[in-house]
Amino acid sequence: MNRERILAVAIAVVAVAGLLTLAVLPGAIATASTDDPPSRLRIEDVAIAPGHVSGGTATLRIETRLDHRGGLAENISVLVRAIHLDSGLVEATTRTRVPTIDGERETSIIENLSVERRGGYRIETVVFENGERIAEGGKEVRGVDALEPAYERTAVDFHWNGDTSGLPPIDYSIADVHDDTASLNVSTYLTNRGDDASENVRIVFVARQADSNIVADRVSVPVGTIETGRTADPSATVTVPDGYNYYLDAILWKDGVVVGSARSAANLDPSKRLSVNETQTDVELSVSDFQEGDRGKSERTTRTANDGGQPGFTVLAGIVALLGAGLLVRRNGQP
Repeated sequence: MNRERILAVAIAVVAVAGLLTLAVLPGAIATASTDDPPSRLRIEDVAIAPGHVSGGTATLRIETRLDHRGGLAENISVLVRAIHLDSGLVEATTRTRVPTIDGERETSIIENLSVERRGGYRIETVVFENGERIAEGGKEVRGVDALEPAYERTAVDFHWNGDTSGLPPIDYSIADVHDDTASLNVSTYLTNRGDDASENVRIVFVARQADSNIVADRVSVPVGTIETGRTADPSATVTVPDGYNYYLDAILWKDGVVVGSARSAANLDPSKRLSVNETQTDVELSVSDFQEGDRGKSERTTRTANDGGQPGFTVLAGIVALLGAGLLVRRNGQP
């Protein structure tokens, strides 16, 4: 068999293979372009808010917003954990399965973490798809111990406690001095800054000798209910040894719980002067900005079944081979 016949047979074989492929896989080339697009998920934002607070624990309400683009996102779960900033130990963990996400939209997942009411935490959020980590990030929460339990909350506070007016939160005057004892009239101002009338409250005035820290006298005064936006001015008389300096403490009680305190100084020793440092540093809950991890900086694309190789590639290869063989025959047929 000469060379021309061998090439003709090869061309016929390739042509038949290409036709069979087209018959078995009709529309194979078009299939790659009509498949669902890949799924892309990323963490858009994480918001943290306080929930229920007790004496020893605080619940953090964590909302994770996932941004979805592309095809269906299936078998998704979100893991959230709290790591204490001082010890580095994982204090709480929760994991939530997410229903299938379709369409280009954001999805919100809300989880609750109960942590000890102390210090601060790093809240880490990890997103899994089919058991694979695809996005992660975190926020720092500080001042968790500043969250007040429900039983400690009240809208009543000392009117001039820690403000910049320069007025002491507790006033006193000398009512009487007799047999080396002094009677002091002490008073304070309590303002209800809430929207409703307050609970029944009471105030305890304590005179504490400055050098020894010994309580010289203590008096409890009922205050009752304070209407919203109103100020009460409870007062009492304490009797103390004359010639000493005293700290005057006012302790605010609500239903058997201490909910506030204030301090001033009473100078009864002419040779010494006692002052109270009224500078206060407010401690409150603070949350840092969300920081994405390395996996969260770029969208993760879910591969479809067609990503490994395009259907119809065999047909294209057959056509290319057919054209190449035809050119070879033409070249060999030339003199």
